Amino acid sequence: MKKPPAAAELAPFDPVQTGFFRFRRMGNRTLITNDFGRHCILSEADFRNFSAGKLDAASPLYGRLAHDGFIRNRMDFDSQVAGWRSRNRFLWQGPSLHVVVVTLRCNHRCLYCQSNSVAMSNRGCDMSLETARKVVDRIFETTSPAVTIEFQGGEPLVNWPVVEFIVSYARRKNREAGKHLWINLVSNLSLLDDQRLDFLLKNQVNFCTSLDGPADLHNKNRVFSGGNSHARTVGWFKKIYRRTKSKMFRIEALLTVTRASLPRHKAIVDQYVALGARGVFLRSLSPLGMARGVWDRIGYTAEEFLDFYRKAGDYILEVNRRQVFFEQTARIFLTKIMTDEDPNFLDLRSPCGAGIGQLAYNFDGGVYSCDEGRMFSRMGDESFRIGSVHEGAYKDSVGHPVIRAIAVASCLDNQICCSNCAYKPYCGVCPVHCYAEQGTIMGHMPSSTRCRIQKGILDYLFEKLEDPKTERIFRKWLKQAKDRISYQRQ
Repeated sequence: MKKPPAAAELAPFDPVQTGFFRFRRMGNRTLITNDFGRHCILSEADFRNFSAGKLDAASPLYGRLAHDGFIRNRMDFDSQVAGWRSRNRFLWQGPSLHVVVVTLRCNHRCLYCQSNSVAMSNRGCDMSLETARKVVDRIFETTSPAVTIEFQGGEPLVNWPVVEFIVSYARRKNREAGKHLWINLVSNLSLLDDQRLDFLLKNQVNFCTSLDGPADLHNKNRVFSGGNSHARTVGWFKKIYRRTKSKMFRIEALLTVTRASLPRHKAIVDQYVALGARGVFLRSLSPLGMARGVWDRIGYTAEEFLDFYRKAGDYILEVNRRQVFFEQTARIFLTKIMTDEDPNFLDLRSPCGAGIGQLAYNFDGGVYSCDEGRMFSRMGDESFRIGSVHEGAYKDSVGHPVIRAIAVASCLDNQICCSNCAYKPYCGVCPVHCYAEQGTIMGHMPSSTRCRIQKGILDYLFEKLEDPKTERIFRKWLKQAKDRISYQRQ
């Protein structure tokens, strides 16, 4: 076993003056964090003096650490609790994200498809209008003051009549419910037409599509028998972007990184910049659906992804010399690191969003803990099914033993490694991902690919935060983050 650095091993500790903290070595410096979400990067000498309670009480560093809750006998506990409550306000709400799978049919055969979509001829996998009505009725039973309905598939536009019905019915229901209603359509856009677009824009529907980079890369990942997937996606993206540029509702695009993407970081970022996108979301592959069967062709190690992420991140910072252009994973983490807000990205919070932050509704009315849990049903595993809109009640689903187990498994205080990690205030565990990769919802973080990726990204961000110029760029990203993040899950 590698011996820990001397400063981390031998630094004395004063339990009277020094408040609770976790630490992580960063070269010859040390990052400290606490449960209030505060952080500070200290030199080796400052870290030893802080731990030993020997910092000069008149120094600016002592004042900052006292303000942020690191000095036990100078702590403003009420202020720190107020900040913690702001960060964790989602704990007092019910499920806000409701993923509705209106069909499993799709006209694409993406290499990494998580949903295990079916052929266009398989009409038995479409949601009926009767089921759709019951789904919307169930959604509005949530105690959350905000509701996001997100259409998933398959390709949702394959079942246009049900999409149209749910949008209209949800708007009518909300006139009485008075919730903050947000509707997202996750689509490849290939079945869109002007009439459908007019309806969706009239009802303030957000669009989210997939764009994996330049045409050759996108078309390789996202196989479309009907023609050029990249051309259709880019064409509709530009049209929707023009029509929503000044609106709160808009279009966003997502990238799924495959092995073929790894050497193309610059071309991928350039594609998004050329489109006029506000940023790019560099998402790693998930071991779900079709990706599991072809992992040896399209997959990679955590280290390979992080090499790609760092190169892409450095290039994005170069782009920011000319314009504000963010990376979404970084912006989510930076919001947690640099403010008292939490963007409520459901896969990066503790407890995670499954069941208490989101619910997923299959085409047949089956209710699942989350969309990833619903995906397991396509693999013959119903471990995450928590009911049906055709029977039982909302309370039966949100109080289901599966939801309780997931909440326990995703509470970082219950994870041995997570509870000691300096990144605990900013991170989250996805038990469904752990189940997919390791066969248990509790997970084993030292061997978790997802854990290594998240730690690597946070290492990169804290390194960059030491540069004042980069910190100013990050703060510009956070000003844009005041807009609602229209896509709140991976």
